[in-house]
Amino acid sequence: MKTRTTLTLDPDVAAALDALKERSGLQLKVIVNTALRLGLREIESEGSAPSEHYMTEPFDPGPPALVGVHSVADLLAFAEGEDFR
Repeated sequence: MKTRTTLTLDPDVAAALDALKERSGLQLKVIVNTALRLGLREIESEGSAPSEHYMTEPFDPGPPALVGVHSVADLLAFAEGEDFR
């Protein structure tokens, strides 16, 4: 059974389809059906594939180098000396 439908394509997709049509000489419907089959297979396989989990090792940076900083001026004075201005 064949189904006829209307699709609204994003400009970049339409341009890619047109370029492929010109290069390959295939009909647009052949290109679209092939692309959809490949894409649907990819989407379906993603659901069954195990997701990758990343673990980061904890890191203790130690005590803060500066405590009691209440302004950017205090931080600049610490980092660059009192003559930062």
